[in-house]
Amino acid sequence: MSSSARPANRLAREKSPYLLQHAHNPVDWFPWSGEAFARARQEQKPIFLSIGYSTCHWCHVMERESFENEAVAAVLNRHFVSIKVDREERPDVDKIYMTYVQATTGAGGWPMSVFLTPALKPFYGGTYFPPEPRYGRPSFVQLLERIAELWRERRDELVANADHIHAQLAEAMSPRGGVSAERRQSEPEPRRSAESSLRPHGEAWLRAAGAAFKEMYDPRHGGFGRAPKFPQPSQPQFLLRYARRFGDAEAERMVFHTCERMAAGGLHDQLGGGFARYSVDAEWLVPHFEKMLYDNAQLVQLYLDAHLIAQAESQSSKPETRFAPVARATLDYILRDMTHPAGGFYSAEDADSEGHEGKFYCWTRAELSRLLTVEEFNVAVRHFGITEAGNFTDHSHPAPLAGQNVLSLVAPVESADAPALASAKAKMFAARVQRIRPHCDDKILASWNGLMLGAFARASAVLGDERYRTAAERNLRFLREKLWDEATQTLFHRWRDGERDTVQLLDAYAFLLGGVLELYEATLEPAQLTFAVQLAETMVARFHDPVGGGFWQSGPDAPDLILRVKDDTDGAEPAGNSVATLALLKLAALTGRDDFRQVAETALAAAADRFERLPHAVPVLLQALDFWLADPARVVLTGDPADSATRALLQAAHARYLPNKLVLGTAGPVEPLARGLAGREPAAHVCVGRACRAPVRTAAELAALLAD
Repeated sequence: MSSSARPANRLAREKSPYLLQHAHNPVDWFPWSGEAFARARQEQKPIFLSIGYSTCHWCHVMERESFENEAVAAVLNRHFVSIKVDREERPDVDKIYMTYVQATTGAGGWPMSVFLTPALKPFYGGTYFPPEPRYGRPSFVQLLERIAELWRERRDELVANADHIHAQLAEAMSPRGGVSAERRQSEPEPRRSAESSLRPHGEAWLRAAGAAFKEMYDPRHGGFGRAPKFPQPSQPQFLLRYARRFGDAEAERMVFHTCERMAAGGLHDQLGGGFARYSVDAEWLVPHFEKMLYDNAQLVQLYLDAHLIAQAESQSSKPETRFAPVARATLDYILRDMTHPAGGFYSAEDADSEGHEGKFYCWTRAELSRLLTVEEFNVAVRHFGITEAGNFTDHSHPAPLAGQNVLSLVAPVESADAPALASAKAKMFAARVQRIRPHCDDKILASWNGLMLGAFARASAVLGDERYRTAAERNLRFLREKLWDEATQTLFHRWRDGERDTVQLLDAYAFLLGGVLELYEATLEPAQLTFAVQLAETMVARFHDPVGGGFWQSGPDAPDLILRVKDDTDGAEPAGNSVATLALLKLAALTGRDDFRQVAETALAAAADRFERLPHAVPVLLQALDFWLADPARVVLTGDPADSATRALLQAAHARYLPNKLVLGTAGPVEPLARGLAGREPAAHVCVGRACRAPVRTAAELAALLAD
């Protein structure tokens, strides 16, 4: 029986594309819900928790091999209460159990498979389990039967072990060794001020972090670390700040080389724009083909940074550097393929199509010879490195396709061959459009949309493209209409198919706050700054830890979580803690709100040990520390923001890489000094602290002032 012909299970009522992919499995799945927890308690069964996401290649493999298998489903249904979770909708659930899996196995990833007591406490876990013994792992059925046997015969030991593990997790993940929130409130520890705990060490920490990242650099292929290589844009972004602060030209060259190699590799979609999630090799050649919204948003910001620095250093009269087209192609891909008609941004595109990873993106030499003229074919083969044998094989598929080539830039193109290459690429793109596209996860997340909103907003100012401003403004309208409750000042996390969830997450507030601030700086619309203040006030009220410092990932009233934790690691996605801290520091400088600055300082002070011992884990928080140590320059623009002269000044304000600079107008909840500069004539005032330079009235004058 085909999967779609089977009766639907409970997941058919859900909105998550990942859960819906499993709606016709023979497994008696529950969503993460009180109904599932009650069933486990009532029947005294262990819980099998499976966490993944809809564009996860190995999640598809495990579904095909195990969850669609009637025999496997029978074992699960007989002995377990099975729960399926979309990690993108519930990163708070994922964080708890991923921490457990990483602590007990030394590795993590998706699909994640965890076994819990009815009290939701983990006692065994891993990631992908094969249908028969291999990779040094038991078969999935062997594992299920063994755990069922232990639950029958040694349940008390498993429960006691789970209680012990839970206590250890609480100890490791809470700011004061697992002490309850109530006790921490009654026994607050004195906390040193940010000035005394951070100021004496801040520059030394930044220097040490920069040196650590430079040590991780791959001089041959670019990037930081070994294969598999994730772009993790927050690392090179921090290194550019480091290079600017300390005058380290070598660090800057490392980032430029990394940007060039990533853009030339198969990680970058050479025809359609955008980047895949990671490269399986050191050369950025063969990607894991899924495309994630959060990666592409951060990469746009990185390429904009590189563009501005290269532009300032270039002697060329050309307005754009080699990095600007990469940012443009990425944003254009999002507009073309990843945008809801009303303006929200979709979450991801799959690696697989027609059951094969990468089939949508790869080419055989024979395909191209049929599609292109002889001249186009010869140029394309040289340029993209096309071979008869190919450079990619989907080893996870039982019948891999032969001769598949991932496109990468292998040889430069002579100017005489440029027209033939352009023609070849146009034909290849048109032919690819006719292929069966990978699955698109069309849920809209406030968190990831906030990242992409900020990328579009900043690109509109840096590149002078009104399409990007329009996209950012439409996106914010969508999010406010679908996910923001004005009456209660509440932001929800996921919207899909006419329905929003009820989840409260720090990431949603923090990432959207950062994006709205970018949009305000690009438009000077007072209403956007007012909304940023509303977001920040709710975020602080619901997630700030006034005792331990920093921010909890979830609210205080989440009954389905066994722990309330803080996400303190900037991985492929930045931590909500880090983004919230940097955004609040910026908002404090824009509005003069000292309370926002003080809350951000608690997060920095709480991370002092992180800065000292594990700086590579917090590159975004290091950016926040760099901002806090600086006295940020504020470019205050007077005049009507719609006036062409004001717009020219606004573009000039964004045309230089000054990471600790802010741009603001004089209306709305801006800081008092800016409010006092209000005037009708277009002018720019560059202010540091309480002092402002004499106003300038032309873009050229402002550019010269910012270059000083």
